Amino acid sequence: MSDKRLINELDSSSADFRQRLDALIAWEPSQDEAVERTVAGILREVRARGDEAVLEYTNRFDRMQAHSMAELELGHEALEAALAWLQDEDRQALEAAAARVRAFHERQRGESWSYVEADGTRLGQRINAIERVGLYVPGGKAAYPSSVLMNAIPAKVAGVPELVMVVPTPDGVRNPMVLAAAAIAGVNRVFTIGGAQAVGALAYGTASVPKVDKIVGPGNSYVAEAKRRVFGTVGIDMIAGPSEILVLADGSGDPDWIAMDLFSQAEHDELAQSILLCPDPVFIGRVRDAIARLLPQMPRRDVIAASLAGRGALVRVRDMEEACALASDIAPEHLEIIAAEPSRWADRIRHAGAMFLGPWSSEALGDYCAGPNHVLPTMRTARFSSPLGVYDFQKRSSIIEVSRAGAQTLGRIASRLAHGEGLQAHARAAEMRLDPSGTEP
Repeated sequence: MSDKRLINELDSSSADFRQRLDALIAWEPSQDEAVERTVAGILREVRARGDEAVLEYTNRFDRMQAHSMAELELGHEALEAALAWLQDEDRQALEAAAARVRAFHERQRGESWSYVEADGTRLGQRINAIERVGLYVPGGKAAYPSSVLMNAIPAKVAGVPELVMVVPTPDGVRNPMVLAAAAIAGVNRVFTIGGAQAVGALAYGTASVPKVDKIVGPGNSYVAEAKRRVFGTVGIDMIAGPSEILVLADGSGDPDWIAMDLFSQAEHDELAQSILLCPDPVFIGRVRDAIARLLPQMPRRDVIAASLAGRGALVRVRDMEEACALASDIAPEHLEIIAAEPSRWADRIRHAGAMFLGPWSSEALGDYCAGPNHVLPTMRTARFSSPLGVYDFQKRSSIIEVSRAGAQTLGRIASRLAHGEGLQAHARAAEMRLDPSGTEP
């Protein structure tokens, strides 16, 4: 295989550049009718039969032999045992990451506020935590203790009283790092169930699994479809697409580092996207050479190669200004700026899930322990959405306490507007509170 075929190469000066770039970044979640039918059936059964259906599907899909839901719930002692079982280095790494994630998210916590107008009317906003949140954690080969920390800690910082985690354990195999992370993050209850049946149990509630108010956390296509279907009955975080990284480089960085950063997202799956924008053709060539040299060393080289060949790109741009404009248009999940003045270029970026500035800010650090959340908008949704945070686990209620004097002013305004909309009862409700003398008390 030639180097040229390892990854797509584009030049912004080419006549067909925009067409090729749009085709490369376009990604629509496929609607698999078989998945839709399966998930619809599972959710219907869980809603109708509760624990019985959850137990049946768990035994079938995860090759379990549980006789009751009680066997599928882990007590706090199991979580603490997993934490105690870890090697000291692993435990210390989890605890250090958790502390950094907690410290960052504590700065996001919103507080209630109010103010009083001159006539005594009090207006404000009360902030409360969501009461019960469900956290889906992948199990089996895809086990991510970092996702436990990133989803659970902001919820706890927000003040969520009860966090219910579901995690599949195919063949009864439990991942101790995941359970240890749950202990560190303060998860309240853990059920060893997964798939659409776990989402349904959280959304509708069963005799054993409490109904939650919001479901967060990643999963496979069945989990994503189930979350999509239960949205409205409960809240969800997002429907995430494939992982993305865009590296904006001026040619001053280390090409090996950039190649490995591109690999770090490509290794997630074949649909992940890794793009480099750079005005220096010589440096692009050095990155291309690094990709060819380093790829054979990667344990997941087949996945990386498929991702780079399918959706990856090395893009030559006219200058860094054009690179910033393209980066904002792509609105990537992760944006690395490896340049002599990274902050200068970051100020020109309008849309990105997370920005990593400077050569030492590897995206991998953000995935695990930098502090900001690694649950980020994908599929160009960074144009209108944000990373998961404490604010996703808090809700706001408006406070309106109108004084007698305030009702005279506001009542007349509301009356005029309500009559204009043809809503006479609205108008009358406001008018009944007006002082008949026409003067304020």
